[in-house]
Order: sequence, then C-alpha cells, then structure tokens
Amino acid sequence: MIAYVDSLSSIPNEISVMEAASLMCAGKTTFSAIKNCKARPGDLVAIQGIGGLGHLAVQFESKAGFLTLAISRGNNKEALARELGAHHYIDSAEEDPSEALQGLDGNKVYLATAPNAKAVSSLINGLGQDGELIIVTTSSYSLELSAMDFMKGPGTVKGTLTGGAEEIQATINFSVLTDTRPMIESYPLDRASEAYDKMKSPSLISVLY
Repeated sequence: MIAYVDSLSSIPNEISVMEAASLMCAGKTTFSAIKNCKARPGDLVAIQGIGGLGHLAVQFESKAGFLTLAISRGNNKEALARELGAHHYIDSAEEDPSEALQGLDGNKVYLATAPNAKAVSSLINGLGQDGELIIVTTSSYSLELSAMDFMKGPGTVKGTLTGGAEEIQATINFSVLTDTRPMIESYPLDRASEAYDKMKSPSLISVLY
C-alpha cells in the first residue's frame, strides 16, 4: 500500500501486531491524557473504570511514577487493578469516590474511562485544589454538572486530544520500555460477529481485536 510517511508508526519486535493495534487506540488515548496532564511523578492520579481503557491507564500511571488509585463498581476488579499496578482501590458500590478522594492527600488528576455519566459527574466533587478531570470515554447521557461544582475551588474538566502517528509512536515506545501490555483476545475473521458481541458486553475487561 501507499501511505504518507508522517502517518506511519514503527512496531518493534518486542510486541505483536495485535498488541500494537490496541496500543494505537485505547493505549494512545490513555497515554496521551496522562502524558499531557498537570500531575507530576509522585502525585495521586485516579482512574475511574477498569476496562479496555482503564486497564492500560493503570499500567501507564504506575510505571510513570504516579500514586495510582483505581475506581470501579464492586470488588471483582480489585485484584486485577492491584496486579496491574494500582496502589489503592475504591469500590464505588460501597463508598462515594468523591468523599473517599477528599480524604487523600495530593489528589491531582482523575481519568474517567468508563461510559457512566453519573459516575463521571460525581468525580468533580473529589477534586483537590487545582485538580483536573480528564474524560477519555463517550456516553450518550449528559454530564450532571452545575455552576456550583466549579465554585468549590479551581479545577478543570476537559477531554483529551489523542494526536496522530507521533503520539502513537510515543505510546508504543513507552509500552515496550516499561513492559506495558494490553489484555487482548484474538478471533478469526469468521467469528467476527462473536468478537463484536463480546466487545459490547458491559462485563468485558479485555480489549478485543
């Protein structure tokens, strides 16, 4: 095929093409958000949702030197989150994440990766001084934010611009350097519909290609 050279990324031998494919989408999205956030190594960064995006974000954050906190509904993903590198875990079914976060020192950035508008909206109440809520997921529901939410102190709510081939290359390079890998399952083309149905399952942890 013919392609523009500035749109290409190199895949090192250390990773498979299937792993690279996930890093070029979910990986790039979360890595770009973390790379360009206002937190610095040692700061607390919380991740809402431990799924296709979140399981990579936990790895990126912990290996970049952030105090990493994972938030998910129920305790069934706590072991996974800690295995991926999370230092703390909040079960949002048992406690309000915003209240729990207020009790932690240095909470700087929240990364919202799960498409639950209510859960994402609640995070703003836990932002520390000059905190930042970065939304990297999509939802068909509107966020429930009011002017008062922004009167509690200086804070920022924003999305993320994932960038192009240069950002993809940075994601791949960091992943190889730190041994960060996506959790994937591969399917032959004749089972594509099965793979798609599983990808749409709300209980899915893996990233499917």
